[in-house]
Amino acid sequence: MTGVNKFEYMTGFGNEFASEDSRCPNALPKGQNSPQKCPYGLYAEQLSGTAFTAPREFNRRSWLYRIRPSVLHEPFKRTEKGYSPVNWKQNLSGDLKDLEEDYPNPNQMRWKPFPLPPTSQRIDWQEGLFPVAKAGDPSTRTGLAVHIYLCNVSMDKTAMYNSDGDFLIVPQQGALNIKTEFGRMRIEPTEICVIQQGMRFSVSVEGPSRGYVLEIYGSHFQLPQLGPIGANGLASPRDFETPVAWFEDNNEEYIIRNKYLNTWWHVKQDHSPFDVVAWHGNYVPYKYDLKKFMTINSVEYDHCDPSIFTVLTCPSNKPGTAIADFVIFPPRWSVAEHTFRPPYYHRNCMSEFMGLVTGTYEAKEEGFAPGGGSLHSIMTPHGPDTECFESASNAELKPVRLGDNALAFMFESSLGMKTTKWVNNYLDPNYYKCWQGLKKQFNQMKINV
Repeated sequence: MTGVNKFEYMTGFGNEFASEDSRCPNALPKGQNSPQKCPYGLYAEQLSGTAFTAPREFNRRSWLYRIRPSVLHEPFKRTEKGYSPVNWKQNLSGDLKDLEEDYPNPNQMRWKPFPLPPTSQRIDWQEGLFPVAKAGDPSTRTGLAVHIYLCNVSMDKTAMYNSDGDFLIVPQQGALNIKTEFGRMRIEPTEICVIQQGMRFSVSVEGPSRGYVLEIYGSHFQLPQLGPIGANGLASPRDFETPVAWFEDNNEEYIIRNKYLNTWWHVKQDHSPFDVVAWHGNYVPYKYDLKKFMTINSVEYDHCDPSIFTVLTCPSNKPGTAIADFVIFPPRWSVAEHTFRPPYYHRNCMSEFMGLVTGTYEAKEEGFAPGGGSLHSIMTPHGPDTECFESASNAELKPVRLGDNALAFMFESSLGMKTTKWVNNYLDPNYYKCWQGLKKQFNQMKINV
């Protein structure tokens, strides 16, 4: 059901792309964006992802040529219901108290796999989107949020969009069939997609589904600079894909849900929002297969910083410092000599949320499970557990494969994250014990060579 265009740019997002549904050839106007009358009687509508006056290399916008303009809907109403994943109780008050922010917590935190909805409850993707940790405020256009989604049914005659920022979606269980204004995409575990601010979309599932979402406010993702790596390596621009134009023309009632300043609203309209016949521009949804990531790693000694595994970044105004980095730990060879190969113990000026899509993570093979997560806050110490340290300190340093059939990832941010209350129900209270077996090994009379 999915068509894709190759996505030939990332850093700077300067190139133009165009697509039209094959059922309506020449739907794109010739020579201008908004002629007096568009082909096929379509309406021209611009979707802007940056200020009109942003420099050309950063300016993002797309023109949509649609059957009806998106302004055709009833007034917005506050959504007065929601679900809590704690026992999956429906709350009709309009405010889910257990989804509010908790007090800041500097402890190392690890969560057990978050629970899927019971079969007795029908929860779609938007209803099953729950915040885990937050930093900043969408009203000031700065910050981020980490979410988990837990759902078991498709969005039926329902669409949504995010006024607050961009969604980076990481499926962990179950494929997602995503219908957007730009066309359709299928996203499976070990793939990701980005739905940018304001883009309307609907998610269909094929059974119980779970995954992670990184939301960023006020900016957009781009490829990291490669520096001394040179022109090739990490994620290649040519491997990013965006949908082919596809439209539906019907007069059925649709509900459009809107995330606005961390509150949910909805409107009704008498037609499908997916009626874009053609589009062109540089502001589009896109997907990427993480298996295509070209890993860079040490071939001599010492463990490189995890930034060498950055797929996408959202830079801040401070050079070299990210509002958010999306980092993966894919299958790879480990060949470094005379070194401790796993991640070193460290305290960091960044917050690190980790998730696991499949398999096990080499630095913590016990207790860190797919569908769960962990958070190491700013300057909170962390690193390999006791078993990993003992094994790596005494292992024969021959070339070995790491992470086959596994995929861990990290949402890393320069911002301090506060967790939400409901996730406390799934905290692993024994997480700290994974380091308690580390022994004092200091011997003033002995030098290791």
